[in-house]
Amino acid sequence: MQVSLPGLLICAAILVTSYYSRGMLIIGLIASQAFGATAVMTLTFLGGASPLIYTMFAALLVTTVAARRRIWLDLGLVFGSIRPVWILTSLMLYAIIGSWLFPRFFAGQTAVFVQSKTRGIVIEDSLAPVSGNISQTGYFVLGGLAAIALCALLLHSDRIDQVRRGFFLWCSLHTGMGVFDFISKNVGAGDLLAPIRTANYAIISNATEAGFVRITGPFSEASSFASVSLACLAFCYSYWRKTKSPLAKWLSAILLFLSILSTSSTAYVGLILLCIPVALSMLASVLRGKVEGEEILIMALMVLGGTAILGISLYKAEAFDPFVKLINSTIINKADSGSGHERTYWNVKSLQSFLDTSGLGVGFGSSRASSWPIAVLSQLGLFGSLMMGGLL
Repeated sequence: MQVSLPGLLICAAILVTSYYSRGMLIIGLIASQAFGATAVMTLTFLGGASPLIYTMFAALLVTTVAARRRIWLDLGLVFGSIRPVWILTSLMLYAIIGSWLFPRFFAGQTAVFVQSKTRGIVIEDSLAPVSGNISQTGYFVLGGLAAIALCALLLHSDRIDQVRRGFFLWCSLHTGMGVFDFISKNVGAGDLLAPIRTANYAIISNATEAGFVRITGPFSEASSFASVSLACLAFCYSYWRKTKSPLAKWLSAILLFLSILSTSSTAYVGLILLCIPVALSMLASVLRGKVEGEEILIMALMVLGGTAILGISLYKAEAFDPFVKLINSTIINKADSGSGHERTYWNVKSLQSFLDTSGLGVGFGSSRASSWPIAVLSQLGLFGSLMMGGLL
């Protein structure tokens, strides 16, 4: 086991901040999500698994709640009032059983994608028990237990303000590190956030796309950064529209800027999906004849932006060629790229492993896929996927 000094220092900083914010357990857990590639340690006995710092806060939350005197009464209240917890518990048990049983029962009968122990890259191999069965299942179970522990805390007393402050701290940290990464790379200073990326992942932080530097922030790649940016953007925008908070408004604007410049197809597709409820909300306001000032501002900015783009393109047609090239490479021609072919192959073989195991799956942590739904289907099988769908 190798301890990560940057990870421990960040953990200590978050603990101190959340303690003085009067919500060490909840605020600390939420804020730790901002560090998507910072590990606390590397577990060599589990094939080099590197738990991120959020696992420390999740374990602290679960341990603290479990040590309470009225834990069984709290659990009774949670299971009696929140029905999805039953599905979550069943899914955790199914994941534990499947991760141990299926790689052994179907060993050698299908192909999976695992990380090579010697080369450190993902390779195609025959199904067999791997360290990922333990580490990935452990992460999933820890997440499920943390969810149940949060339910116990939130049902028993009014802690929603801690959740709000935790989300704002998370969004502020994510936004700040994203802006820092964007500026440092574009001024030629390089990847200054590299020292805090201590996880044993494939780090792709210095890549470019169509001439644009990819923003990764504290994450291992642009798509991971974009996914969290979309989550933070959805929270900040909704909070701004509901409360008129200036902080949420400016965070929303910066997160939108970072998502667009992240050069990630995940960001662009996600932004399109997020625009649908926003557009429907504005349409409903127009039909009711009660258009709010914030909606007028958004519409005005869209009109001004469209007019500016049209004017620039008429004045200098080639001005937007880099952006057109970026859209072509990240969305339109994504499937024809080398990365697109590789991801497609992963997904096809993962679906084949689902069929080769008669719909039971290869077991949690046995393989990798590029698509989350396909990963769920190939690892958890039909029964586990139905439980996941029911939970969602």
